[in-house]
This record gives sequence, C-alpha cells and structure tokens, in this order.
Amino acid sequence: MNDMDWSGIILGASAFIIIGAFHPLVIKAEYYWGKGCWWLFALAGVGFCAVSLLASGEVSAVLGVAGFSCFWSILELFHQEKRVKKGWFPANPKRK
Repeated sequence: MNDMDWSGIILGASAFIIIGAFHPLVIKAEYYWGKGCWWLFALAGVGFCAVSLLASGEVSAVLGVAGFSCFWSILELFHQEKRVKKGWFPANPKRK
C-alpha cells in the first residue's frame, strides 16, 4: 500500500472539489454583480496560474486547475445570465 502513487487521486479529487465550488460561486456572482464581474474571475485565473508556475508537483497542478476553472467561469457567467433570462434561476430584484 505504501508504494502506491496517490497524486492522480489527489489531483482528481481536488479538481472535483474546485469545479464543484465554482458552480455556486458563478451563480452567486451573477446574482449579486451580474456578468460585469467577469474581470474578477480573469484576475483570479491569472493569479492562480502565475502562482502555479512557482509551485511544484501536485500543488502546481491544483493551482492550475483553479486558474483554468476561473477562466471557464467567465463563460459560465454569460451563460448564467441567459439562464436567468429564461427563468431557470431567480433574478436579483435589487439589481437593474
């Protein structure tokens, strides 16, 4: 059991958790700020990717997954706006 390489399992579980966390994050971001907050996801993505270049091993991979999940969330913000217009998700009545 000690000679097994757990890095693939750790990376897979980390990617699963990160992607799962970004789903409600995108929904909440669109609800409170609209698609105009896309630049926050872009900035976070660049930051995670830059730090991943400085890290090593599994940490670098997990940071890269987080960075590209931020980039994917930009697209999802625009899709979320369309889902709200279709009535699939509630619109924020305080935001115009």
